[in-house]
Amino acid sequence: MADDVVEIEGKIVSVLPGTMFRVELQNKHQVLAHISGKLRKNFIKITVGDTVKMEMSPYDLDKARIVYRLRNTPVVKNAPKRSFGPKNNHSK
Repeated sequence: MADDVVEIEGKIVSVLPGTMFRVELQNKHQVLAHISGKLRKNFIKITVGDTVKMEMSPYDLDKARIVYRLRNTPVVKNAPKRSFGPKNNHSK
């Protein structure tokens, strides 16, 4: 059964509830995709704009399984810490 799988890359267009994603392929076709168990187990974060590798069945070309997130976006290591409201700099 694993022999009749189509591997394809796509870009995440939108994040849907229940770890589902809308993914756009290179030919502008959009599919509904869910993440595989290994990605879920290892808490791999996927967001809009990420490029992912998917497996699709040749019998249903509207659904896919995300099996790998490609490293395509630069990670900012020295990002500022998130502030929760204004800082009070009142020194007396």
